[in-house]
Amino acid sequence: MRFQSIFMMPSVLAFLVLSSNAQAPKQTAASASTAKKKATTAAVPHKATPTLTTDDEKTIYSLGLSIYRSLGQFDLSPAELEIVKRAMSDAAAGKPAVELSTWGPKIDPLAKARAARVAAKQKTVSNAFLTKAASEPGASKTDSGLIYKEIKPGSGASPAATDTVKVNYRGTFVDGKEFDSSYSRNQPAEFPLNGVIRCWTEGVQKMKVGGKSRLVCPSDIAYGDQGRPGIPGGSTLIFEIELLSISGK
Repeated sequence: MRFQSIFMMPSVLAFLVLSSNAQAPKQTAASASTAKKKATTAAVPHKATPTLTTDDEKTIYSLGLSIYRSLGQFDLSPAELEIVKRAMSDAAAGKPAVELSTWGPKIDPLAKARAARVAAKQKTVSNAFLTKAASEPGASKTDSGLIYKEIKPGSGASPAATDTVKVNYRGTFVDGKEFDSSYSRNQPAEFPLNGVIRCWTEGVQKMKVGGKSRLVCPSDIAYGDQGRPGIPGGSTLIFEIELLSISGK
């Protein structure tokens, strides 16, 4: 399933923007002063965004998206993101401000500390949503924390944890933002039910073929405090799932 198989990469969306900065000439003190004065009297024209036309350009752009996505665990402020942009520009120019061999080993401890901060924030944001979801008519909460609600009853068989199922699904965060969908790919997902997150293994077993249900998954039975690229640690995830078939049944 896509939301389980996203791979980790380094980080930063500004990847494409930086290439122009890396080639920019250095300003002298005098030229910088002159430029500052001009900026107070004239608007600086916005540089047009290059059109993505070739497959290579689009692939490289997607590399930038992947880089930025994996930065989520660092919970960077706008000022910190500017530091990352500067580092990439400096590296492209061959003039890094610090030694990677000295400061690189500190990245992992920082990532762990920031990831814990992100997870705590997400859990705080999720608390009110979970309480409300559990109180909705027709919703039930299990011992694991799963909140299950049938949207449309099915009439076929129910799967066991060891079965392979075919489903259509849509996954969102508590703010309604979609992070994955088989509908958008026009291709149902098929997988062993015991090979996915615990929330799915438990929740889909409650369904019957032809039915549609809503699973609200606290982070403890989803991706935990570690999260995944594009899914912050501590996130509560909401899935609407249609059970299309069960292999062999």
